[in-house]
Amino acid sequence: MSSFVIRHATIADAAALAQLAAHTFAETFAADNKPEDIEAHLRSAYGLAQQTAEIQDPEVTTLLAYREAALVGFAQVRRKPAPGCVNGERPVELHRFYVLRSQHGTGLGARLMQASCTAAQELGGHHIWLGVWERNARALAFYRKAGFVEVGSHVFMVGSDPQTDLVLVSPLPALQRPAE
Repeated sequence: MSSFVIRHATIADAAALAQLAAHTFAETFAADNKPEDIEAHLRSAYGLAQQTAEIQDPEVTTLLAYREAALVGFAQVRRKPAPGCVNGERPVELHRFYVLRSQHGTGLGARLMQASCTAAQELGGHHIWLGVWERNARALAFYRKAGFVEVGSHVFMVGSDPQTDLVLVSPLPALQRPAE
């Protein structure tokens, strides 16, 4: 079994990240959405300028996952106001979490989740929250297995299509929190 390397993204990674992000989003959602909505979302969320800005943003931590020399997944954790249904102390958002379909079931998701929780703690979080499409059964099962519980929902736009994302939250392990 190959090992994974997870590291923080740098500006030099922006183009590769933009490509992977667009690919994994389309791979995950294209079959269930109109092509024009997928294309609109990809243009607005995963371009080179967007990824460069997110990597440079001190409120965002972008993690890249490699298997051998190939970029196979990424996660982005960010400080931003949580929806009202998130009651946990000092919540940090798991904004994006994607792994190539070919890497599902390899253990990468669990490793990337652990790194994401550490990144959330480094951003000062005591809880981590996310939005996940209500129709993404595989992701919902993964997040629930990782300890997340549903606390509400919000609208997530894919192009012109308003979709329902379930909002899930999990406390971050106290033993791993940096000292204040």
